[in-house]
Amino acid sequence: QVQLVESGGGLVQPGGSLRLSCAASGSIFSIDDMGWYRQFPGKQRELAAVISSGGRTTYADSVKGRFTISRDNAKNTVYLQMNSLKSEDTAVYYCNARIRRRMATTWGIYWGQGTQVTVSS
Repeated sequence: QVQLVESGGGLVQPGGSLRLSCAASGSIFSIDDMGWYRQFPGKQRELAAVISSGGRTTYADSVKGRFTISRDNAKNTVYLQMNSLKSEDTAVYYCNARIRRRMATTWGIYWGQGTQVTVSS
């Protein structure tokens, strides 16, 4: 069993900052890419940022320069620092990880439960 548990969402004013965290736990052998996706009302989930096991990062154009993704491999945790938040960043944010479980020969994709981020005055 593998779980991803997110924290750090909430309500923030435009121009403010939030930091999301996502910790993976359970029977984990190795973690490859970890990422953050977001889902706007009535829309499909879309990538915000992803980080490889080696630290290479990729960002959606809409968040470049404002969001920073990082990870702590010792803690199996990925973070998303969000600065200069805008109302259009309001969404449910999901973490995602490609994980190989102990005793497994294949990799699986796992998702967190989602955390609401609301940017409003």
